[in-house]
Amino acid sequence: MKRFPLPLFFVILLLARAATGQSTNGAISGLVLDPSGSAIVHADILVMNDATGLTQAGSTNGEGIYAIPNLPPGSYRIQVSKAGFKTLIKPDVMVNVQAALAINFTLPVGAIAETVTVEGGAPLVNTESGSVSTVINRNLVDNLPLNGRSFNTLLQLTPGVVVAQASSNNQGQFSVSGQRTSANNFLIDGVSANFGVAPTFGLGTSGTGAAQAFSALGGTSSLISVEALQEFRIETSSFAPEFGRSPGGQVLFTTRSGSNTLHGGLYEFFRNDVLDANNWFAIRAGQPRAPERYNNFGGYLGGPIVPGKTFFFISYEGARLKQPNTQVTEVPSAYARSVVDSALLPFLAAYPQPDDRTVTPGVYTSEFTGNFSNPSTLNVGIVVIQVGSSAQSKGSNFTNTPEEGPREMAAYACHAGGRAGSTPLALATSAVLIPGSDRVG
Repeated sequence: MKRFPLPLFFVILLLARAATGQSTNGAISGLVLDPSGSAIVHADILVMNDATGLTQAGSTNGEGIYAIPNLPPGSYRIQVSKAGFKTLIKPDVMVNVQAALAINFTLPVGAIAETVTVEGGAPLVNTESGSVSTVINRNLVDNLPLNGRSFNTLLQLTPGVVVAQASSNNQGQFSVSGQRTSANNFLIDGVSANFGVAPTFGLGTSGTGAAQAFSALGGTSSLISVEALQEFRIETSSFAPEFGRSPGGQVLFTTRSGSNTLHGGLYEFFRNDVLDANNWFAIRAGQPRAPERYNNFGGYLGGPIVPGKTFFFISYEGARLKQPNTQVTEVPSAYARSVVDSALLPFLAAYPQPDDRTVTPGVYTSEFTGNFSNPSTLNVGIVVIQVGSSAQSKGSNFTNTPEEGPREMAAYACHAGGRAGSTPLALATSAVLIPGSDRVG
C-alpha cells in the first residue's frame, strides 16, 4: 500500500522571557574581602562569557556578598575591582547546567589599574543545592561512542540508572533509583519534553505526557540532536521543589548557541546489507538477505549575527532506515494444497509457498521464512537565536534576578516515522512545534 506523509504541526510562539523556575542556567555567588578579612562594600563584579563575550555585572552589598544569577552554561571569566585595591581576574570558571557556584575573593591593597590573575584555587563546589546529580558535558558527548547517535548510553554513566525493558504501561527506557521507567522528567531549556511514542496501539502513559519523547527509531534524536546538545544534568534524588512533577530522574538538557567565531560541520553514517551477514534462518531457508539501508546525516552551523551581541545556531539531522527482518511462520503445506477442495484452493493460494514443498501425507502446515524490511524516517531541526543585553545584579542578603539577561529564541522541529508509528515531540525554549503521527499505512 502506498504511504502518504501526514505531518501535523502546531506552532506555539513564546517570545516572552523564559521562566526561571525550571531554568537550566547557573549562578555564581560569594564574598569579597580585604586582606584583614573585612567585607568590601560595593565592589564591582563583571562576569564575561568566553565564547560570546556577553557580560553580566553586579556589586557587593553591605556584607560583601555578591550574586550573579541567570548564567547560561559555559566558560566564564570573573573580574572583581574596587578603588584602593588591585583588580582580580579569575578565568576558566565552568558553569554547568543549574550549577550554583560559591567563589570568594580577597582583594590585595594596591592601585585599581594593577591586575592579578588567579589561576588556581580550591575546587569549585555547589554549595546552594543538596540534589544528587551528574553532569554530562560536551566533551563526553563529542568523545564517547554513541550507538545510533543517541545519548541513551550516556544516561547510564549516572549512578542509580538502570536500563529497563519498555512496555505498554512503562514506555521509558531506564529506571532511576528504582522508580518506574515512566516516572522520569525531561526538560529542554526549561521546557517539558514528556510526550513520547507508544510501543503499542494504545497511547498509555504517553497520552498523559508522562513518557519521554523517544522517536519511532527508539533513540533520543527526536528530543534533541547530538550536535545541538551542549550538556545535560541528571538529578537522581533530593532535587528542588520545582521538579516535583515526577518522582524519577530529572533530565535537564541545554542546547548549544552561537559564538563570536563561525563554526560548523557535516556528517554521514551508513550501514548496508553488502557489509553484513545474512540471517541464519534466511540462510537455512535459502532466502537472500533482506535489504538494509541506514543513512544518518546532517550538519550544524553557529556564529555571530552581530558580534558580541546576537548569535545564531542551526542544526539538522536526518535518518533513513530500512531495517531487515526475518520471520518464520506456519503456512498451508504442499499436502494440504493437494487435497483441499477446489473451492477452497484460492484461499490457500493466498498464503506463500512453504520452504519445504515435499508432499507428506497427514502434514497440513509447514514453515515459511519471509524476509522484509521496515522503513523509517527521521528529520530533526533546530534554530537558535540568542540576543544578549546587559544585566545588572546588585548584591543583597538574597539573590536578585537581573531584570534582563541574555534572551534566547529557539524553534525546534521534528518529523519522524516508520511502521512502528510515531508521535514525536519538537521543543524549544521560546518556540514549540508539536508534530503528530507522520505516516499512515
